[in-house]
Amino acid sequence: MYLLREKPVYRSAATVALTLTSLALGGGGQPAEQSSEQMPAPVAAPVTVVLYEGARLLVGDGTAIENGAFTVDNGQFVAVGSTGEVSAPAGAARVDLSGMTVMPAIVDAHTHMSTTREALIDDLERRAYFGIGAAISMGSDGPDAPLELRDEVTPGRARFLSAGHGITGPEPGRRVVHWVTTEDEARQAVRDEAARNVDLIKIWVDDRDEQFVKLTPAIYGAVIDEAHQNDLQVAAHLFELEDAKGLLRAGVDIFAHGVRDQDIDDEFVQLVIARPDVVLIPNLPSRGEPTDFGWLAGAIPDEELQELQAGRADLQIQETFGIQARNLDRLNREGMTIAFGTDGNTPWAPHVEMEDMVMSGMTPDQVIVAATRNSAQVLGLTDMGTVESGKSADFVVLAANPLDDITNTRRIDSVYLRGEEVDRAGLRERWSAR
Repeated sequence: MYLLREKPVYRSAATVALTLTSLALGGGGQPAEQSSEQMPAPVAAPVTVVLYEGARLLVGDGTAIENGAFTVDNGQFVAVGSTGEVSAPAGAARVDLSGMTVMPAIVDAHTHMSTTREALIDDLERRAYFGIGAAISMGSDGPDAPLELRDEVTPGRARFLSAGHGITGPEPGRRVVHWVTTEDEARQAVRDEAARNVDLIKIWVDDRDEQFVKLTPAIYGAVIDEAHQNDLQVAAHLFELEDAKGLLRAGVDIFAHGVRDQDIDDEFVQLVIARPDVVLIPNLPSRGEPTDFGWLAGAIPDEELQELQAGRADLQIQETFGIQARNLDRLNREGMTIAFGTDGNTPWAPHVEMEDMVMSGMTPDQVIVAATRNSAQVLGLTDMGTVESGKSADFVVLAANPLDDITNTRRIDSVYLRGEEVDRAGLRERWSAR
């Protein structure tokens, strides 16, 4: 049922003047009666509901509705179902999406975005263009980063989340985050980031090919314990299998990468099974083989596209990809929760990552769930990730079905964030003028 809000009824100026005149001429203290024909009719508020119907609807939880329909009002999904079952009030706008596929906007749960306001806004606009509704910058945001953008909900931009400044052992010459060498320093770093109201804590447990001394179990255990005391999850960058095991034992919440040095073993799998709430964000590397990036034409500079198209086969990279792909495949089959992230700061990378995840053994449907519902859940975005009543109307309209071919996520017809269509043509025009 849709209730139309009524505006207050105001008498016209002429009616008010007539009444005052009657009183002034001695109407016995009673205003002259008016017929119903003279009374102004109530003015109803305009209908703002929009009905979208006819598309294949990928809800984001693993279910699909053929010939689906949904209504949007005030930036939210109102009703979701099949065409003919979802109604809209008289006067509602209708959008025919026959032949299209609709999926929730993508959530990128691992990026490293710009740290100045103007550049970060550009990052968020570029992500919106490619159908990304939210992204978190994972540990590179120092004291001057514009974290206030998290609270600015602006049309045409993806939402922004931040893990603030991450925590690692000293890495001179590489990056400056929180460099800690004791448990006390580790705990203080967590408290400092909690005071900035970050969305989670990021740690690096990696010696960078034996260049640095990595965090010990005692130190990263202190980080995890302190974070949990401050109601924050911990996401860990890692490389080696043994570190992954130690992190599981210490209570880590999120693997920001998969194991990369070797195939995982049964012991690791059992540790994962014992911690069913732990989430894996695979962040797969390049497959090391030539790839067609023609779908990016017009969205990135021509010289950048030519460079991408010139990629060549690399056997060493293929081997690296193979390790991580096999590990992802096994953990997915074992029932581990898989989310989604791309690392770096490439706004179109999610569409490549989804193809890589399918190449690793996941089904297109599983990958879409990972990139929408699961990533939204791991970041605490309770109002997005699925096409569901009451959630933010963040969705992508595709010209082809990604369940048939995951690369169809690149065939974007339109993007809607908070119920408003992203001006993709305007963004392209602006970028080409630079």
